[in-house]
Amino acid sequence: MEAQRIIALIKMELKKLIREPAYLFLMLLFPAVLTLTFGLAFSDPSLGMSFDFMVPGLFAYACIFIIMTIAQSFTDNRAAGLLKRMNTTPMTSGEFMGSHIISNMIIAIFQVLIVFILSILMGFSHNADAVGILLAFLVIALLSLSSVGLGLITASISKNSGTATGLSFIFILPQMFFGTFIPVTNSTRLIAMFLPSYYVTDALKSIFNGDSLLSANILIDFAFISIVSIIIVIIGIQLFKKFGNK
Repeated sequence: MEAQRIIALIKMELKKLIREPAYLFLMLLFPAVLTLTFGLAFSDPSLGMSFDFMVPGLFAYACIFIIMTIAQSFTDNRAAGLLKRMNTTPMTSGEFMGSHIISNMIIAIFQVLIVFILSILMGFSHNADAVGILLAFLVIALLSLSSVGLGLITASISKNSGTATGLSFIFILPQMFFGTFIPVTNSTRLIAMFLPSYYVTDALKSIFNGDSLLSANILIDFAFISIVSIIIVIIGIQLFKKFGNK
C-alpha cells in the first residue's frame, strides 16, 4: 500500500465531490441549513428547549448523514464500472477503500466545523478548552468512521443509488431520533444505548460542559465509539468486497 497513491486518490475523490452540485449541497449547505433551522425554530426557551443542549446532537447528525452520500457514491461507482476497472490497475482494494474512508472522514469533520462555527455565531456557549475541542472533533472523526461502514453496508445490498438513498435511512433515522438532538427518554434509552450517535452526543455534552477529559463518562463513551466504529467499518468493507463489488 503506497501512501502517495492513497493521497492522490483522496485528492481525486474530494475534487469529484466538489464538482458534483448535489454532493456539494449536501457537503456544505446541509449542515449550515440544519444548524440555522434548529437554531432559529427549535431553540425557544419557552418551548422547553435549549440551543446549547441541541448543538452536540447537531454535530452527530451532520456526521451520520454522510451514510447516504457514501452509499450513493459506491453504488454509482459500481454502476459506472469503476470498481471492475480498478482490478486492471496497480491500485489495490485496500488503497481504494482507505482513500474513501479518509476522504469521507475529512468531509464529515469539515461539515461539523461549519456547524460549530455557525453555532458559535448564533450564541452557543461552552466550557471546553482547546484540548477539549480537539477531543470533540476526534470523537466526530470516529463517528464518521462508523458512518463510512454503514454506508458500505448499504451499498452492498443496494442495486442502484436510488435504492441506496432509501435504505440509508434505516441507519440514519434511528440515530437521529434516539441519539442526537432529540432528547432520549427512559423508554427510548434502551434503543439508544445500541447506537454510536448516542455515545457521541453524550461525550460531546460532557466535553462542552467542561467536565474532566479523563472522567469515567467520557472515557467509557470514547471506548465504546472507538470499538464499535472499527467493528462497523470492518464489517462494511468485508460485505462490500463480497457482495457490493459485483
